[in-house]
Amino acid sequence: MTTLQRKGPSLDFKNGRVDLSHGGGGRAMAQLVEELFVESFDNDMLRQRNDQASMAVEAGRLVMTTDGYVISPMFFPGGDIGSLSVHGTINDVAMAGAVPMALSASFIIEEGLPLADLKRIVVSMAAASKASGVPVVTGDTKVVEKGKGDGLFIATTGIGRVPDGINISGDRARPGDAILISGSMGDHGVAVMSLRESLGFETTLHSDSAALHRLVAAMVAAVPDIHCLRDPTRGGLASTLNELASQSGVGMRIRETAIPIREEVRGACELLGLDPLYVANEGKLIAIVPGAEAERLLAVMQADPLGRESSIIGTVVEDSHHFIQMETSFGGNRVVDWLAGEQLPRIC
Repeated sequence: MTTLQRKGPSLDFKNGRVDLSHGGGGRAMAQLVEELFVESFDNDMLRQRNDQASMAVEAGRLVMTTDGYVISPMFFPGGDIGSLSVHGTINDVAMAGAVPMALSASFIIEEGLPLADLKRIVVSMAAASKASGVPVVTGDTKVVEKGKGDGLFIATTGIGRVPDGINISGDRARPGDAILISGSMGDHGVAVMSLRESLGFETTLHSDSAALHRLVAAMVAAVPDIHCLRDPTRGGLASTLNELASQSGVGMRIRETAIPIREEVRGACELLGLDPLYVANEGKLIAIVPGAEAERLLAVMQADPLGRESSIIGTVVEDSHHFIQMETSFGGNRVVDWLAGEQLPRIC
């Protein structure tokens, strides 16, 4: 990509809208890339204006992840599709115990999207990238016809480096391990649902969207033998625990009273007929660790602002059926199964 040479007016980020020429590969697209994306994400690698980024790699293993973000509405209490796309991809890298290195971003923009909205999202995304210390180093922009894109879709890819001696994977949970979570469940999903026109309930709750890599780094430094890490996004805590149990070939027993859930989340879920254990999170993690290390890991998590509400919620057990069984607050037991169908679409 070469530096744009132009004498025309700057883009109208107050009243202008995206049109098909902004994705057509010509001067209008170059101007959008220059005045919005390069200016917002500015860093040494992006300034080279190549179709890829080159970086040195230290010793260790590389991990890579990719994710698409299609959330509706695009703006919600505590974040937007831009910051969410940075936090979510950083977290997927961090769940391997990796140090995130860089991100790429692909924007699929619908014709007619206000340039003011696009700029607000990109500026938010850039702020999240800079705050996390993980740069967006390359990307792509496409514009689709009106009616074919629902505003904006963002796909991000992240790479990171796993230090030598760290082996965190979803298939490593073993009987006797402890199960920990880093905080309250369901905040993100309820914050997003509160803005849905068809639902329309009021809440002061904000999304928990956050980058967790610094919390994970502290956890790995204190307890290198963490077996599993996972962020419970779509499908919430319940589906994520089922996923881990299936990967590892084990069962799990958890305690309902040990799972922190805010009263606003409980109330909203009761109103909507939902189970908060299946509602999405974007700034929380599940850790599975040898039982003897659980209290030490809990102390490290609770010392971090993103883990103050951390809790040990259960244990891994032998179970050929890979069931998640929960002791309820009433003293009974229930099987916490996979999410069946879709509770509500477009939460992340």
